[in-house]
Amino acid sequence: MLLLGPLSARAQSGIHLGDFLKQTQLSDVFPGADKVGPVEGNPPAAAAYRGDQAVGFVYLNSDVVSSTGYSGKPIRILVGININGRIVGAKLVEHHEPIVLIGIPAAKLTAFIHGYVGLDIGKSPETALNGLPVDIISGATVTTMVIGDSITRSAILVAQSRGLGTPQAMLAPAATVKRLDTANVPVEAWRALLGDGSVRRLLLTIADVNAAFAKSANPLAAQHPEEGPDSDDFIDLYVAEASVPGIGRSLLGEAGFQRLKDRIQPGQQTILIAGSGRYSFKGSGYVRGGIFDRIQLVQGDNIIRFHDRDHQRIGDIAADGAPGFPEIGLFTIPPGEKFDPTAPWRLILLAQREIGARDKAFLTFDVTYTLPSKYVIVEKPAAALPSPVPAAVANTETGAPTLTWRMMFSAVPGEPLWIRIWQVKIGQVLVLSVALLALTAIFFFQDILVRRPVLYHRLRLAFLTFTLLWIGWYADAQLSVVNILAFANALRTDFRWDYFLMDPLIFILWFSVAAALLFWGRGAYCGWLCPFGALQELLSAVAKRLRIPQLTVPFGIHQRLWPIKYIIFLIIFGLSLYYLSLSEEVAEVEPFKTVIILHFMREWPFVLYAVVLLSAGLFVERFFCRYLCPLGAALAIPAKLRMFDWLRRYRECGSPCQRCANECPVQAIHPEGHINPNECIQCLHCQELYHDDHRCPVMIQRRLKSERRTAVIGSPPPPAGKVAPNSKPPLPVPTR
Repeated sequence: MLLLGPLSARAQSGIHLGDFLKQTQLSDVFPGADKVGPVEGNPPAAAAYRGDQAVGFVYLNSDVVSSTGYSGKPIRILVGININGRIVGAKLVEHHEPIVLIGIPAAKLTAFIHGYVGLDIGKSPETALNGLPVDIISGATVTTMVIGDSITRSAILVAQSRGLGTPQAMLAPAATVKRLDTANVPVEAWRALLGDGSVRRLLLTIADVNAAFAKSANPLAAQHPEEGPDSDDFIDLYVAEASVPGIGRSLLGEAGFQRLKDRIQPGQQTILIAGSGRYSFKGSGYVRGGIFDRIQLVQGDNIIRFHDRDHQRIGDIAADGAPGFPEIGLFTIPPGEKFDPTAPWRLILLAQREIGARDKAFLTFDVTYTLPSKYVIVEKPAAALPSPVPAAVANTETGAPTLTWRMMFSAVPGEPLWIRIWQVKIGQVLVLSVALLALTAIFFFQDILVRRPVLYHRLRLAFLTFTLLWIGWYADAQLSVVNILAFANALRTDFRWDYFLMDPLIFILWFSVAAALLFWGRGAYCGWLCPFGALQELLSAVAKRLRIPQLTVPFGIHQRLWPIKYIIFLIIFGLSLYYLSLSEEVAEVEPFKTVIILHFMREWPFVLYAVVLLSAGLFVERFFCRYLCPLGAALAIPAKLRMFDWLRRYRECGSPCQRCANECPVQAIHPEGHINPNECIQCLHCQELYHDDHRCPVMIQRRLKSERRTAVIGSPPPPAGKVAPNSKPPLPVPTR
């Protein structure tokens, strides 16, 4: 059965093409084929057969090219391609995309992927690109862009490697030669090496391994699980090409790298493997028989196993910031073995489990490795044809060239996908940037604004309307607690900025929220930039106009209700550390997906839940924001670090005056007068009262004192030629 829903990221880290093929009906990926051969070659693919005749190949897009989306996790798609270079099937098997989890039905994404069926890679790249679906799914731009980019590029590479279609279908000419760049030898820290892929990682917890054995074909393996906490590391494995000068000098130090070069033959390559955790990647087999039986290297059709003579133990890694490892080894490719350091390869880890006195169960987990392009020099033949770059499509009204969705797939080869997305979305980026500058000006000049209540109310109403209609319903830029889970997971695993740069509006909003937390707390987003919050406040304003009774929650009860949202957030975040898929489902407590992204076009239970929350908000303003929103809770926690307190108060606030506390729309002001910054949405209503000399008791007293003082002193004399009102005409001056 195909797994369309999100799977646990770490639990699936060892699943590869063969495992997904077992879970999927072959007809869904390659119609007409009745069986597949073994997974082999570079890039890895399985031949598809009709009877005894080979009709094409099936592969996993993430095995061929990067398919990492906004979540920082691969979007995995099985693709079938026939011998003519035409895509005949494609099926989604795993994803963790936040925007899909909070806003896009799986059926829409599946339909988008099916749009690539029929794409003819056997034609030239430009002609093939004409067959790309251009109906990008609204609200899932990043995800669909990654999908389209990965399917197209992976199909071209698979076709190139297997000789499918015609030669002009290939982006790189056959005569292209790659070699190591020995001059590019910058020494980098451990974090940088992880970030650019110079060092690759495989992390398996006890829960991951137990789940993998439970899904295996051996029922006895599931009956003998690893003991201990599920979160304990089974193995934390790292691999790198240590013989590449830039990587070797970083990992081994200058002296260590020189010793390595002196020990190996010219052109011979060495792999560094380091590991920690309960399971040893070395084992004890190499001591008894001289062979490392738990690891092997696979490149194309070549399988390389290491003996004790190929191994050198080292004590630690020299890179700045590298952790300590109980096991670190240098494994040199044996002389005579064919190995290309510039081509992708896989390290296969064999995990074994005792299921009886003499019997053992085995599973394999892969670490894929591709040398970063900065260490590779590509030498193209002189007669190579330049890669075609489609011309810009002319605007029918102005005649000016404009960027289109299709151009994002056909931009300059090697240009990062996120740059192409920003280029296409530059208009939306500018609109949002102007809105954020306007909001910043509102906060900085709030004292001037709130002295003009009519202008303030109109401006706030206009901004909330813009937030709901443009940021929410048009641009689908609704932040969610799922974004926080993705960010936290990336920090714990493989953090890369380009994952988050692929959605410009979400990235800009998060950047602005992070900055605003230091100045104004969570209120900058919750009170002004949250589309669902804006909808609640606008509906509340309509309810008040219609004289719907407003309920005031007693402050004692209110104090006991608002911590609920913090409990919800902690539950979701805690689950994400161990059961990512479950935490993503619990995050449905947010109605953002139903109301903002899908415009209520969803299954009735979700719509009913959203309607109930909005209906509650008609009687208790911003009911969801006050008591249930996990995103608001997540933003309130770091907001304690804010550097300024912009909201002004009088000594009389709360003792005896309670006007601000009674009129605060979210009851963020305590009866004793102080403002709770964790609950404040920065609506500035209290600041409007602060300056109003007809509603604020302190200002009323000041105004009355000023009027009495003016009355005692007397009115200024009237202008010449005029008579002061309520005054008697002057008496005639007597004459002699």
